[in-house]
Amino acid sequence: MNTKHVASDLEAVLPLHNLINLIILIPPLNIINNIDNVQPPPIPSPAHPLPPGSPPRRVKHPGILPPALNLHHPLNRLIHTLMRDKFIALEKDKCHFIYQLARILHTTTIVEAGTSYGVSTIYLALAVTDNLAAAATPGKGTVIATEYEPAKAEQARKHWAECGETVSSVIDLREGDLQETLKTNLPDQVDMLLLDIWTPMALPALKLVQPKLRYGAVVVADNTLSSAEGYKGLLEYVRAPGSGFSTLTLPYKGGLEMSVYLPRR
Repeated sequence: MNTKHVASDLEAVLPLHNLINLIILIPPLNIINNIDNVQPPPIPSPAHPLPPGSPPRRVKHPGILPPALNLHHPLNRLIHTLMRDKFIALEKDKCHFIYQLARILHTTTIVEAGTSYGVSTIYLALAVTDNLAAAATPGKGTVIATEYEPAKAEQARKHWAECGETVSSVIDLREGDLQETLKTNLPDQVDMLLLDIWTPMALPALKLVQPKLRYGAVVVADNTLSSAEGYKGLLEYVRAPGSGFSTLTLPYKGGLEMSVYLPRR
């Protein structure tokens, strides 16, 4: 992609006055304080049960590539069993970043692949509702969140309810295999895609949502350095010449890939 072309397009997507105002975009403290207290109950895995009173395990999905992207394949079923009790969530600094990024881009439609216990989803929902409140004309917004594990989805709903209607009213949680749940009923335009999911599912999720990405939409993928092998397909895809993406790795723990969608027009 031509560097000058990218630079001019980025200036159009992120005006200078928006960048200057970025530092004052802060999520509501009453809800953020509630997020800090989120501690999911342990959901024991049959293979590795948690002893009573054990804190939840906070780990990322292993970067294991299965024989096929079929969640009913025996290997995939085993991995999901092992990961069922793990608290998978963006770190707090990353959550604040995606909130500010969503605000600066005036996003009102976001897809999150991998909601887990719903922590990062809260920040996305706050950004959407704050953007709607700041808009010159009334509008509608949504955060489409996906989660494969029913127990995590149930806990996520409880956390959102505790945050109130401001958060819960804009979230559309889709349970099950995202290869099915994201096939239909997507908004006509998607402003942001967050990929914080089992790495082999990242590229399929992007390909499902890409036809709906608006010009200047942002795709964020977590742990692209620490899970580089698992993200290989995704990174090759967005970095390929002619992909339409301008991408860079941000220096957060584990790496955070930010890709701006700027297809030729």
